[in-house]
Amino acid sequence: MLTAELIVDSHVPSEPALSPDGKWVAYQVSTIAKGVPEIWLAAVDGSEKPRKLTEGSSPRWSPDSKLSFLRDGRLHADGEPIPWGSEITAFLPLRDRIVFIAEDETPAPAVWVWSESLRPARLRSFDPRTGEIRTLIEDHVADVARRPDDGALAVVTWPTPEVDPGGLEPRLSVLDLETGERRDLGQVAVEAAGPVWWRDEDGWHIAYLGTPELVGGLAVFDVSVETGEQRNLTEESTCPVKLAQVDSGAPLVLVADGLDTALHRLGSGEVSFWRGQADALATNGEIVVTVLSTTHRPKDVHCGPLGEALTRVSDTAPEFAGISWGSQERLSYKASDGLSLDGLLVLPPGKTRADGPFSLVTRVHGGPYDRHADRFMLGWFPSAQWLALAGHAVFLPNPRGGQGHGHEFAASVAGRVGLEEWSDIETGIDLLIAEGVADPERLGIVGGSHGGYMTAWAVGQTRRFKAALMVAGICDWGMLAATGELGPLMEAAHGGSIGWEGTGPHRHDQLSPISYASKIETPVLIVHGAEDTNVPLSQAEFFHRALRHFGVEHDLVVYPGEGHSFRGRDHQLDLLRRAREWFARLL
Repeated sequence: MLTAELIVDSHVPSEPALSPDGKWVAYQVSTIAKGVPEIWLAAVDGSEKPRKLTEGSSPRWSPDSKLSFLRDGRLHADGEPIPWGSEITAFLPLRDRIVFIAEDETPAPAVWVWSESLRPARLRSFDPRTGEIRTLIEDHVADVARRPDDGALAVVTWPTPEVDPGGLEPRLSVLDLETGERRDLGQVAVEAAGPVWWRDEDGWHIAYLGTPELVGGLAVFDVSVETGEQRNLTEESTCPVKLAQVDSGAPLVLVADGLDTALHRLGSGEVSFWRGQADALATNGEIVVTVLSTTHRPKDVHCGPLGEALTRVSDTAPEFAGISWGSQERLSYKASDGLSLDGLLVLPPGKTRADGPFSLVTRVHGGPYDRHADRFMLGWFPSAQWLALAGHAVFLPNPRGGQGHGHEFAASVAGRVGLEEWSDIETGIDLLIAEGVADPERLGIVGGSHGGYMTAWAVGQTRRFKAALMVAGICDWGMLAATGELGPLMEAAHGGSIGWEGTGPHRHDQLSPISYASKIETPVLIVHGAEDTNVPLSQAEFFHRALRHFGVEHDLVVYPGEGHSFRGRDHQLDLLRRAREWFARLL
């Protein structure tokens, strides 16, 4: 029997790292119950059973095949922690040293002063032969990548440690490790990350992922190290997810492709296609490693030669093998304006469409630049299989604004969130009602983050829902600009305006669920983390006060110590149980 504990205590693999000889993959395995991640090792060809190496996270191989990792924010190399007093957030093993990113060791000031509280994470170097630690770059470093010959580093820096404006104004530079010379290549795209090196007849290039506009998803940019010329190499129809450096030739790109995932060679097109969702990538250009989840298989590490079928080399959740799951069906339908859309439908175990109509819970994804891929729908957030095993049908729509259908599809919600996006979702619900799958008198809706925004928006636009669950959701774009860590970035991109643009009325007021609170009749369960800096608790409190003012049935649940994603085991268990009880009572 599936329990909330079984879900929360399950093991999840991530961060695969391929050994230099291409024979082994080290990866991280996390579970809420244990708290401390573990590092496991598996043979790429699946010839040996995976084994646990140690407790830790973020495994990385050095060029001479030594494995380093993080544990409790400390960097361990050759089994020993590097003597640095502040948390290390990222690192790269090189041939003769390890470079890492960390704040200064000095403690934060006791009195909070804005300018003094901004503590840059600097790039540093550790020499294992001498134990010497040197600071290489004083600026705030967001990301770093090693050139294949270990002669230089590509470094992404921010002018300030704050996401706003730091992440909006990143710069790319090259650090020569022999001379210490640093050459600035100029400002790069918003939220630039994941730089990788590659070389062609024109010399060295650095490719990275960034946002070409404030909305519209990610794109692959290429910068010539010789000239500093920058190009957007992304085709309009593709949605890159990850970049991976290879030993020779152009990088490989993981691409969201509808409900599935593809692997492309930069500039050359598709080399592999996998059903389901892959969300990690490690490769030397000949062997590919990814973490893949399919319809009825949770995330596992898969390996194989480039362009060939992959072999699953891990089995991190064997406890799910004997459970009967709800059937998962791919959906394809047209929006009201003719745009092609997709999504998923999950039915209760042992049931078919002929057994309908069912109570239907619509599960809206976050982002909005995210998607529901055809993966195993089970997790600590009230997931499709968790709700299906309680007897509900679950609709997982992919409205415009999301991932997997190209730039234009994703960018179409700029300054228009909640409009055509909501129509796309409602069209899918109407279709399932017309087909006899959904009972129109027993409709529910749930979402987190942007999905939480869409949940709050939906109940202000229609009274058809009998129950709603809003998790870490936005109700007022104007307030988010003042309090959220992304600030005006989110406000301008999604809400369409900012409060300081005159006296109004403002576009963002028209797109804020709080403006429609007087129309809400649907009971709403509001859930939020007390320490959320992305969507602060004030959003939940404002919505709660509005619903209380208008006499709408609702509950406000606040989890202490939690941020935008809940990490506490008791809180995850409570959310799963509370969600089931909420929809069981009202649907």
